[in-house]
Amino acid sequence: MYHPVIGRCWHCGTELTDLDYAREATCPSCHKSTHCCRNCRWYARGRPNDCAEPVADPVSAKDRANFCGYFEASFPKDAGGAAPDADALRQAAQDLFKS
Repeated sequence: MYHPVIGRCWHCGTELTDLDYAREATCPSCHKSTHCCRNCRWYARGRPNDCAEPVADPVSAKDRANFCGYFEASFPKDAGGAAPDADALRQAAQDLFKS
């Protein structure tokens, strides 16, 4: 049976199907939890509880499996967990103000 890709791992960017989001499932590539806040479409750093869903119960470990009923898989823009290169960001900011 075919299972379409519905998301990506928050840590390494591996494509995941609905079967990969079970409560205790882990990414087949990096073995990080998949049913966690960091993999959810509602994850929003800086919001209360880092969640855009206002009635979700607080979860302290955003990268560990949880029981949240609002979980929905997402395609993270920055999958791979790598921090942006500070020099590249600085140069991009300086380039904005060149005349």
